[in-house]
Amino acid sequence: MVELPGKIIELAKRTAAAGGRAMLVGGCVRDDLMGVEPKDWDLEIYGVAPARLRALLSGFGEVNAVGEAFTVYKIGQDLDVALPRRERKTGRGHRGFVVEGDQDMSFEEAAKRRDFTVNAIMRDVLTGEIVDCYGGRRDIENRILRVVARETFAEDSLRVLRAAQFAARFEFAIDDETRAICREIDLTDLPKERIWGELEKLLLKSRRPSIGLGYFYDLRIAEQLFPELTALVGVPQEEAWHPEGPVDVHTLMVVDEARRLVDDLEYAKQVTVMLAALCHDFGKPATTEFFDGRWRSHGHDEAGVEPTLSFLDRLGVFTLDGYDVRAQIVQLVRFHLTPGMFYKNPPGDGAFRRLAGKVEPDLLYRVAKADSLGRNPDWLPEEKRFDAAAQEWFIERVRALHVERRAPASILMGRHLLELGLKPSPRIGQILDAVYEKQLDGQIATLAEALAEARTMI
Repeated sequence: MVELPGKIIELAKRTAAAGGRAMLVGGCVRDDLMGVEPKDWDLEIYGVAPARLRALLSGFGEVNAVGEAFTVYKIGQDLDVALPRRERKTGRGHRGFVVEGDQDMSFEEAAKRRDFTVNAIMRDVLTGEIVDCYGGRRDIENRILRVVARETFAEDSLRVLRAAQFAARFEFAIDDETRAICREIDLTDLPKERIWGELEKLLLKSRRPSIGLGYFYDLRIAEQLFPELTALVGVPQEEAWHPEGPVDVHTLMVVDEARRLVDDLEYAKQVTVMLAALCHDFGKPATTEFFDGRWRSHGHDEAGVEPTLSFLDRLGVFTLDGYDVRAQIVQLVRFHLTPGMFYKNPPGDGAFRRLAGKVEPDLLYRVAKADSLGRNPDWLPEEKRFDAAAQEWFIERVRALHVERRAPASILMGRHLLELGLKPSPRIGQILDAVYEKQLDGQIATLAEALAEARTMI
């Protein structure tokens, strides 16, 4: 058992002195049993009345009470304390509940409201005793995700997405009965921010997001929420270039490859690359045709822009931490073939600098590399496997030109032209654009050269 924070042990001792019992519940118990250090803690206090619990919490520094119908006390950033509670369904949607606390509930009844057995395990803080009413430890050992109670699971539709998310994060299989239950649940009540919250965890907290995305299809999540993903199913690809199979299979493989390439990025850019990898072939359903003896999808890069925007609308994804994730994803989809095209027909330096003005080349490299490597099923012989030579060549050129993240700034500024005697007018913009084009082509490298060129246009 992981070493517990002192405040948890102290609260448990106070609880015991008051005739109650403090139990760790939920994800912190699950994580500990799986050998993962918990990042936050949830305590349920049994046998102590609400007023007495509030008194017990005095002396723990700042304690914030949250919730209207039911009170949860937050101690610092990592500890939530509450009474055991029961939930009563009162309306449609994942928020249509009345929540009531009851310090006299049994462990079994309290755990019954949990979604999956692996999240329904309790541990006594002071004795370390495990209370496992629904076989969660067995399911952890067998790597199975199973509902606790069929009759209450369907009351919260978000749990279907959580099933896919947990399956990806823990690399668990979802048992047959749970899958059948999930397929029958209406997901259309879910707000986009909750949908995105689960997809975000699926993409970034797992090593193999394809597991969860596969369950998006199996559990009818894609069917109900993401027509852009459903449209990929079965879309054929030329076997010589895509031995892995149709577009949906390829996409899941690309997402897994992308996940291996983002750990060094800041959060907003991790999101950008992962969503771009997921969306990169959204244009193929509309463009794929059998022509001249081969499956082709000419123009699928540009055709993917509109469905990508629709997909991002469903998630409510725009900017994160001040970074325009939405705009960058669209450009990554639009230009995801460009590194390979540049490799086949190498352009001058100016083409790389201009590209950097439209999309972030370092992120484009990662998406394109994932796309290339996402064509290698496990059964493909080593001599036939695809590499990322084109993408490695591309990023070497990009780095040599120092345009990994953006195009070079213009050397010549408007104030320079005013100092040369020009009056404010559209002509200033025209001259700046013309000089900047020469700078991008490498014909101008200093301010003196830029000013000399500008003088020829005045």
